[in-house]
Amino acid sequence: MTRDHLAVYQARFPALERVANNLTNLLQDHLAGVPRIDRVSSRAKCRHRFAAKADKVNPDGTPRYEDPLTQIQDQVGARIIVLYKSDVDQVATVLAQYFRPIEWQDHVPESPWEFGYFGRHWIFALPEDVIPSDVDKQLVPRFFELQVKTLFQHAWSEASHDLAYKPPEELSSDQQRRFAYTAAQAWGADRVFAELWDELGGTDPEASSI
Repeated sequence: MTRDHLAVYQARFPALERVANNLTNLLQDHLAGVPRIDRVSSRAKCRHRFAAKADKVNPDGTPRYEDPLTQIQDQVGARIIVLYKSDVDQVATVLAQYFRPIEWQDHVPESPWEFGYFGRHWIFALPEDVIPSDVDKQLVPRFFELQVKTLFQHAWSEASHDLAYKPPEELSSDQQRRFAYTAAQAWGADRVFAELWDELGGTDPEASSI
């Protein structure tokens, strides 16, 4: 990534923050009345994380992004946190009524013997009505990323990100085992609560909604 890319991104960041705020409001409107949603949030990717992503390289050493300002799709990102795994599908059904998906993926560890990051990600076309009228549309990316996770998936990924994703030094075998242990616990708790919800009838008159 060149310094010019970073300078341009830094200049457009205030506009992206306003877009993210409008996107949060739009998502909340679309999901109004949907039960068991813990929170809805959006953010503009911070300068440091944009730079780190833009500097990634392929296995052969070539840059992953020739033009990070157009190729990085999560410059604006949104997140919806739900209580149970079945709620992910419910939210997905609602979102399909309003947004045009470019791609989507269920993130799961590659091996059934592994535990780690779980979540459903979409890349959606960014709705024009979240762009403020006084913002140049050329400053705003065409897409945004949306993640939907359960509370346990969110808690584990947030707690482990800074510790395990880019630690100041290589993790020891014992530290890796402890991270694996917490991942398995989070996966187990998430599954048990989902099963209990289903077994107890899946009805909750006091269920919260946004």
